[in-house]
Amino acid sequence: MCRDQQLAYLYRKNMSGAGKTVCVTGASGYIASWLVKFLLERGYTVKASVRDLKDPKKTDHLVKLDGAKERLHLFKANLLEEGSFDAAVDGCEGVFHTASPFYHKVTDPQTELIDPAVKGTLNVLGSCSKASSVKRVVVTSSIAAVAYNGKPRTPDVIVDETWFTDPNLCRETKMWYVLSKTLAEEAAWNFAKEKGLDMVTINPAMVIGPLLQPTLNTSAEAIANLLNGSQTYPNSSFGWVNVKDVANAHIQAFEIPSANGRYCLVERVAHHSEIVEILRKNYPSFHLPQKCADDKPFVPIYQVSKEKAKSLGIDYIPLEQSIKETVESLKEKNFVGGTSSNM
Repeated sequence: MCRDQQLAYLYRKNMSGAGKTVCVTGASGYIASWLVKFLLERGYTVKASVRDLKDPKKTDHLVKLDGAKERLHLFKANLLEEGSFDAAVDGCEGVFHTASPFYHKVTDPQTELIDPAVKGTLNVLGSCSKASSVKRVVVTSSIAAVAYNGKPRTPDVIVDETWFTDPNLCRETKMWYVLSKTLAEEAAWNFAKEKGLDMVTINPAMVIGPLLQPTLNTSAEAIANLLNGSQTYPNSSFGWVNVKDVANAHIQAFEIPSANGRYCLVERVAHHSEIVEILRKNYPSFHLPQKCADDKPFVPIYQVSKEKAKSLGIDYIPLEQSIKETVESLKEKNFVGGTSSNM
């Protein structure tokens, strides 16, 4: 990046949000916390919704951010309560809807994942449609809503924004989180079209990198599990992306007038065996798993197009650096043991 570009970037970063008010739902979450941080750094006033204003785990890390004292306003809102986002959305030019549950072990998928994802998205968009101030809504979707449609995913296959996950396949294979994100995004597009809302979706893969919040989120936990004595690693291949890139992409999707449709965010796809090898190289003191969870051939890697994401100005942080940042953050917050590394 040349000096003029750097100066232009710094100017955009520092000045782009001055005098503007935006809303972030689910603000205590992993991606949302970074989003709030970057929005405040750019001068925005942020109206942020959380489930419980009295829970310090939801709020303390947010109110300590630079600029929070002057420009962060917290609101209580519930995904399943119609109209509960009205106050947070009112007067905002942009709304970033990140709130949606993400975990794998569920006993009642409809209640625990699907209803909060779908009904919550429609409740937020309903509030947006009532607020004449809202110019654009950016919805945090997932690569989960893109890549699971029965088509082969092999090294020569390139997944892009034209792919849509098949809900029936999700039901057959009991991929409940994938189903929740797929149905939520589908409902969002239908609602936006019906109401004439200007909406963009961000579809990241497994999001890793430093944690701002004090709790362990599901995607960072995937790394923590490998470091905390797991005997095996999963036979699975995922796309991976840094949380800072994801947060920045949300802001760019709001700020760039021509941004539209969906944006897949994947630095690269890697099998868990490769993640383990990166960890082994950089953190030899940890007892890392030596073998795969099954004896089947490794699930192949595939490609995800970066063309559309480039239009948002995203220059991805490399996977290895993202893994190091994740581990250092997990260590700092005592989610993993171990002290030595050869960084």
